[in-house]
Amino acid sequence: MTVVGMTGDEAVAYAVKQSKVDIVAAYPITPQTIMVERFSKYVADGEVQTEYVCVESEHSAMSACVGASLTGARVFTATSSQGLALMHEMLYIASGLRCPIVMGVANRALSAPINIHGDHSDMMGSRDSGWIQIYAENGQEAYDWTVMAFKIAEDLKVQLPVSVNLDGFIITHCVEGVDTLEDAAVNQFLQTRKPLFMLDPDKPITLGALCFTDYYFEFKRQQVEAMQNVGEVLDKACKEYKGVANRNYSVLETFGMEDAEAAIICLGSTAGTAREVARKLRAEGKKVGVVKLWLYRPFPTEEINATFRHVKALAVFDRAISFGAPYGALCSDVVSALHTLAEKPKIFNVIFGLGGRDIKPSDIEAVFNEALETARTGVVKEETMFVGVRE
Repeated sequence: MTVVGMTGDEAVAYAVKQSKVDIVAAYPITPQTIMVERFSKYVADGEVQTEYVCVESEHSAMSACVGASLTGARVFTATSSQGLALMHEMLYIASGLRCPIVMGVANRALSAPINIHGDHSDMMGSRDSGWIQIYAENGQEAYDWTVMAFKIAEDLKVQLPVSVNLDGFIITHCVEGVDTLEDAAVNQFLQTRKPLFMLDPDKPITLGALCFTDYYFEFKRQQVEAMQNVGEVLDKACKEYKGVANRNYSVLETFGMEDAEAAIICLGSTAGTAREVARKLRAEGKKVGVVKLWLYRPFPTEEINATFRHVKALAVFDRAISFGAPYGALCSDVVSALHTLAEKPKIFNVIFGLGGRDIKPSDIEAVFNEALETARTGVVKEETMFVGVRE
């Protein structure tokens, strides 16, 4: 392995380069632009044999990716915020047609008002579009998960698209040391895509045909079954990747959960800050823990239940708002997952970081202390806390 200083966007582009992608179709948007800009340089310099398709919008980008994927090609695209919203229609078509496309998403706030900084409102708005969703904490994870995403997406038990999400600017534009694999190691791990069905003029088939009440329901049920296969396939891919990269991945990562009475669960870059705060509090004798979800869709219900079964209080961090809903998206899923447990933690929601606002260690420490008080009393003072907002 070679350690290279690169931004999160560059790490994704480098992973795509090593993954021998056949087609990239994309449209630039801040803070994703560097992903496709850097990859276009690989194409221009002859470092890859990829066909780079310049399109007029994100909707067209995903449309081109769908068509390419159906021919059996390995396909990548990238987007962010309003770009993801513009391709929303095509997200459902990509998953419904079982296209194993991989997409890098630089998570960014949705307008209005216009904002170019990071929160999770863009992908949370598409959480039920049938895509596998993975969230990276840093540039290293963005690199590793991009390589693994192709393996997971293209498995014949899955055949679904994957989004690899990284927080806008916090990860996309910050330079870190990234342990990159040798090309040969990636080739050994990933190999060539072997599609089950593909469009071929010499062997014509129909894909995406009109489907009314007779079969539409069955198609959707098949997508559900494919999602149910993701856990097994992801676990296998992670174990194989550990053999290549000597790095451990799974559906989630824990810190201090072996005896935690109060815990935080979150996505993305926030997890690193939360762990540092938890480390400080544990040194003070406070039994706190942190859970970082790598896999958000499909939601790892069994693992969540096992992790929080003995926790007394749980703060769920959402970097997006579900307007009109009791909780944010992640909190709603956690509540749904844990509701069958005979003994379950007292749960409250923390809304934070909208529009890229920083979450400070002192903010997280205050949440931990609130969770510890909830664990002690068994009473939730606020079902939803807005942390860092100006009153």
